[in-house]
Amino acid sequence: MKKNSILKKVISLFAMGVLTISGSISLAQTNVYDDIIATSPNHTSLKAALDQEGLDVVLQDTNGTFTVFAPTNDAFDDLATALGTNIAGLLALPNLSDILTYHVLGVTAPSSSLSNGDIVTPVFAGNTVKLTVTGGGDVFANQALVETPDLTADNGVVHSTAAVLLPNETVVDVALDNGFSTLANAVIAAELLPALTDPFATLTVFAPTNEAFDDLIEELGIDLTFLLGLPNLADVLTYHVLGTEVDAAAISNGDVVSPLSVTNTLKLTKTSMGDVYVNQAQVTSADIATDNGIVHVLDAVLYPNETVVDVALDNGFSSLTTAVITAELLPALTDPFAELTVFAPTNEAFDDLAAALSTDIAGLLALENLSDILLYHVVSGIVLSTELTAGPVATLNGASVNVDLTNGVMINDATVTLADVTSDNGVVHVIDKVLVPAPLGTSEITSSLISVFPNPAVDQLMVSNAMDATFQIIDLKGSVVKSGVANNIIDLSSLTPGVYMLNLVSELGMSTHRIVKQ
Repeated sequence: MKKNSILKKVISLFAMGVLTISGSISLAQTNVYDDIIATSPNHTSLKAALDQEGLDVVLQDTNGTFTVFAPTNDAFDDLATALGTNIAGLLALPNLSDILTYHVLGVTAPSSSLSNGDIVTPVFAGNTVKLTVTGGGDVFANQALVETPDLTADNGVVHSTAAVLLPNETVVDVALDNGFSTLANAVIAAELLPALTDPFATLTVFAPTNEAFDDLIEELGIDLTFLLGLPNLADVLTYHVLGTEVDAAAISNGDVVSPLSVTNTLKLTKTSMGDVYVNQAQVTSADIATDNGIVHVLDAVLYPNETVVDVALDNGFSSLTTAVITAELLPALTDPFAELTVFAPTNEAFDDLAAALSTDIAGLLALENLSDILLYHVVSGIVLSTELTAGPVATLNGASVNVDLTNGVMINDATVTLADVTSDNGVVHVIDKVLVPAPLGTSEITSSLISVFPNPAVDQLMVSNAMDATFQIIDLKGSVVKSGVANNIIDLSSLTPGVYMLNLVSELGMSTHRIVKQ
């Protein structure tokens, strides 16, 4: 009886593969192909692809160590649909082997070993795989959600994914490969890698430099760690992304476009010099093309604050808005951290001015000193109606308006009809007339004979017809950063790069110019 019991046990061990025919006892070695992929009813398309490319043999190697991101049958069907083909068409792809080996790591990486933002190199080294581990515990490889993790064999682990990975260059690769480390870290912290690595996305990304993020950190009075922990970080970042591809040539002055963030729109400026701005930020390098979009480099971080421009756009001030766009003043007025007070003429006020000049709105927009007139409506600082005091108030134009509180609130000869419309970067007071800077009257608006060049400038700005002219250079927050006598040359070397307003007063009169310091 005892011998029979031992015999039965030996037979049982043979049947399980634990006892080999040589008589030695060992555990049968499992592998990621035979024991996971080939036996799965959800991975028959993957199996067919691996078999065709001869990669089944590779994954059967019990001496190897593998991590396989294994797309399901549905994932292959989705890829076939996106490419306008079928499974047979996928199997005929000339780069199928590259695609498959892009799903394989040469190490065993269970989900517990993965960290958010890991950038790993697969067997196919044509691109890296970007890993996301969300706060909720979900794992993504690029855009693909890991639906079933940690299917384990002796030579590795399989993570079943909801999408096929493609080794396309994406907008994320532009950031990673070109030193945009703060932007990349922010995208990782906000768990946006899956959205931005989608190989079939069509994106436009306005990418702030590291220096732009440094400026934001300084403005907010925080550090990088705090920035990466902002509760609205994802909203700020998606405010930099459009869901369509827009190259620089397709941008028109005054375009108002909707980004992926729905908090606010983006206001685009294309100057007569060909420079492009997105809100207050200048595009310093344009049209970096990738397989899933276009990247434009910015010198500032966009912030989805409501600005005085939004007040005008959202409340029907179409003539004022068109004038601001024409005068290329959107960058100045969309600065999210500016502090401005704007006296905003109604559409009727612009119509009245046009009638007084025997012209129309188009005629007003053609005035060469349009920028002077508009800046005469803007005061540095946020001044509510309860804080107004009678007397002169300096404007960004350089001239002063007169505040009269005798009978309501008058700004020069204009009545404030609605006060204290607030925004994140200022306050708007609605007025019933267009203010015209002295000494000009409504019949005396003329073009200035003064010109400035080059613009943009590096260290020196040349000013024609400005001998003995006095000047003020004002930043976008309304602070005077430099003043003096021009004598046809103004030294800009001490200024930080950016956009400024230059006010000039000479015997020819007063003029205002928007200048760019590079």
